[in-house]
Amino acid sequence: MNVRNSGPELAQLLAAEHHRLYRMAYSWCCDTALAADLSQEAMLRALSRIDQLNDPQKFQAWLYAILHNCFLSHLRGRRPNEPLEEIVLAHHELLECVESTESASERNEIVRCVRNAICKLPLDQRQVITLVDLNGSSYAEVAEILDIPIGTVMSRLYRARQALRAIIEAQSAGMRQQPRLRVVAREN
Repeated sequence: MNVRNSGPELAQLLAAEHHRLYRMAYSWCCDTALAADLSQEAMLRALSRIDQLNDPQKFQAWLYAILHNCFLSHLRGRRPNEPLEEIVLAHHELLECVESTESASERNEIVRCVRNAICKLPLDQRQVITLVDLNGSSYAEVAEILDIPIGTVMSRLYRARQALRAIIEAQSAGMRQQPRLRVVAREN
């Protein structure tokens, strides 16, 4: 497929990638509204710059590089006294306040714990682990997307996985120590 010369095909391709772009943006910023804005901005930039795509086989990596640049632009545009880690931690604390019901499935609980743990990682580690482990990008693709050496990708991924494991283990230990309330039906 020639991505550059096909308006309808390009629109279909972008539409198919929108959910993945949103998911990746959310994993980086941990904010639903910002993730929606970032993924939308990335799609608009991709449409306006399709002529810059050198290799149509690398379309997805090219899109994620655009998303990364949109995210960096957002970070540069923030107020100087508003550090990203404080925003992410505040968002994480808000998520922890929301109690899950006993009827929530175990899978949803695991997903929530992993998402919360990913939000606690430093941004550079969060980007690498989500691109490799959630998106399935190769190390070379991640290096190209983030414009960093492949060795840096590997070391960040190693540190991210170690940190993620420690965070999840700490969360699991905390959950085992908390007493759970049970609803007991009364017999009349």
